[in-house]
Amino acid sequence: MQRYFVSGNDMSKTTVTITGDDANHIAKVMRMENGDHIICSDSQGRTVLCEITAVDRDSVQASVIEEIQEQKESPIQVIIAQGIPKGDKLETIVQKGTELGAKGFLPFSSSRCIVKWDEKKGQKKILRLAKIAKEAAEQSHRSVIPDVFTPVSFTTLLKQAAGFDYKIVAYEEEAKEGETKRLAEVLNSMSPGSTLLCAIGPEGGFSRHEVSELKEAGFVSCGFGPRILRTETASSYLLSAVSYHFELMR
Repeated sequence: MQRYFVSGNDMSKTTVTITGDDANHIAKVMRMENGDHIICSDSQGRTVLCEITAVDRDSVQASVIEEIQEQKESPIQVIIAQGIPKGDKLETIVQKGTELGAKGFLPFSSSRCIVKWDEKKGQKKILRLAKIAKEAAEQSHRSVIPDVFTPVSFTTLLKQAAGFDYKIVAYEEEAKEGETKRLAEVLNSMSPGSTLLCAIGPEGGFSRHEVSELKEAGFVSCGFGPRILRTETASSYLLSAVSYHFELMR
């Protein structure tokens, strides 16, 4: 069944109004009609089963049939702090990370980032990433759309890290040296409701100086298995480990 996110203002106790691209998708792509059922969420935890009552070019009206009680969000709130990568890799990271349960994505610049964030085009890029997160959340039947934050500097990342319960940095040198225990130790120390910030470097990784600064800020330096992962793969590894530990093994 198709799922759509709507703003809280468009969802009352008994009715839902869908506009914009989603309305067009219902009418032109899915070719839905009165009487068809859809699922709607306000991205704040409320999800409802609806029956379409009116379809036109600009909006779709639906009546609420029942409230849906579901638990689709990760018990650990994971923010992926991602060193800005080349090309469309950030789009892949947001899409796959959303499917795997990330709470949000915080791009940042570091000394080995090949790509520099273009402030003029930046807002358009963030909107594009937010749309990807929304579509991935709908596809994976999540109840909440992850946040996509405006990129920050490495210095700002260190300051913002103070607000998290746990902090880890994926460091390839740890994997090369055979480090295998720290990620498991961090996961074992967490409990449902904990917040976790995971810092992942760009294609060139982190410099030793940056890793030292991260450690001073409270980050635990971890190897993600015995293999060296691409920057666009590391977040999926971490989120999969969190899901296995807290959702499949509980």
